Amino acid sequence: MMGVIMLLAVVFDLSERLSEFINNDAPLSAIVFDYYLNFILYYGNLFSSLIIFVSVIWFTAKMAQNTEIIPIWNSGRSFLRFLRPYLIGATVLMLISLLMNHYVLPNSNKQRLKFEENFYRESFAVEDYYAEYPGNQIVYFSSFYSDEETINDFVIEQWDTDGKKLKSFLKARTAYNEPNTNKWKLTDYFLRKVGYPNDVLVEGKSLDTVFNFRADEMTRRINAAEAMDYNELKKFIDREKQKGSANVSVYEIELYQRTSYPFAAYVLTIIGVAVSSKKKRGGIGVSIAIGLGIIFIYIFAMKVTTVAAIKIGFPSYLAVWVPNVIFGFIAFLLYRNSKK
Repeated sequence: MMGVIMLLAVVFDLSERLSEFINNDAPLSAIVFDYYLNFILYYGNLFSSLIIFVSVIWFTAKMAQNTEIIPIWNSGRSFLRFLRPYLIGATVLMLISLLMNHYVLPNSNKQRLKFEENFYRESFAVEDYYAEYPGNQIVYFSSFYSDEETINDFVIEQWDTDGKKLKSFLKARTAYNEPNTNKWKLTDYFLRKVGYPNDVLVEGKSLDTVFNFRADEMTRRINAAEAMDYNELKKFIDREKQKGSANVSVYEIELYQRTSYPFAAYVLTIIGVAVSSKKKRGGIGVSIAIGLGIIFIYIFAMKVTTVAAIKIGFPSYLAVWVPNVIFGFIAFLLYRNSKK
């Protein structure tokens, strides 16, 4: 089931991206190994719980239609005993998914995202950025365009330890950060050092300086968190909280989903067995249709809670766990009904 779905995903993605690969002269080896190999790892693991759910329904419904489950009940086996192999399989797959999410996929995603950046990602813009950095520094700028790699209308305010008195004000028409360093180059800058009784004013065409932050902290794409392992993402979230970033909830959802999604395999496995373990007049198609309906409702619930966390401040850990709790309750009711 995983192979079929991933094959279809690769075919659809390739049909959409092929022209861009050709126009950007992407090497065949990079397309296969840097992109699509990691593409399959990422999306296969992301949707593993849903694929497990469909697989369970298909397999169990087939047994039911072939009247293979009735002899099991007649032999005196309980529904829990019938469910045990499914739960063992779900446990193995859940552990694999957890391992993938926290340790394997971050490195895999680095290669995938690097390929996307080099060969088909469109340039992006950041506008009206504002953040409070450690050391009572307030940083903001009007715009940044990735193809130019230059920040426009760059401003830094340095406040005292109490945050009540302005110590210095620096403004530059443009600012450029040397990649992977803290070195900056400012053009058409104005610096005011606030002091009593006299302020110090400095103006110039160009200034080479060093700051305790880098441009990629302010101008990264939202999905950059996918390439961070657990410790890196935790530190990144803490730093974003200190800056007052508006995207903290997005990064927290990425962190919590790495654990909640694998656990969904348990819930969906129980639901899948309960829904498809009885022979239906409409055959396997009815069980699959019911299963697809449950999947759509599950995805819808995930989207609703995720949007609530991002837009209205709903706690991020609840946003990713509430659908599992709700469907866990549904699984319990279906399990009790199936025992009868």
